[in-house]
Amino acid sequence: MDNSPELKGVKVMVIDDSNTIRRSAEIFLLQAGCEVILAEDGFDALAKITDHHPDVVFVDIMMPRLDGYQTCALIKKNSRYRATPVIMLSSKDGLFDRARGRLVGSDEYLTKPFTKDTLLSAVRQHRPN
Repeated sequence: MDNSPELKGVKVMVIDDSNTIRRSAEIFLLQAGCEVILAEDGFDALAKITDHHPDVVFVDIMMPRLDGYQTCALIKKNSRYRATPVIMLSSKDGLFDRARGRLVGSDEYLTKPFTKDTLLSAVRQHRPN
């Protein structure tokens, strides 16, 4: 089962200012057959989201300029992307962070470093049917 690209064609955007996180997410997602769009911060992401219309978005909370909460809120405020699942990524596993993520409309919360399994199961859970 692991060899078939079960998530083939699912477009996933990964927004993180860490090159390492972006690269590892990209590798995991490409192996599963996803199309991957990478962005290094919120501004970069907002510029790319309209071109690519991702199915699922992962966004790091701690980023310069526009943090993950602000980025998520802006995505969710746009009527075209309101239904797009946004999954927060954070190195902190705090209740406050989770609650704040919910407030801006995030759909899930993953703690970094994530494993291939947790990343792909989040995509599986939120991908469009």
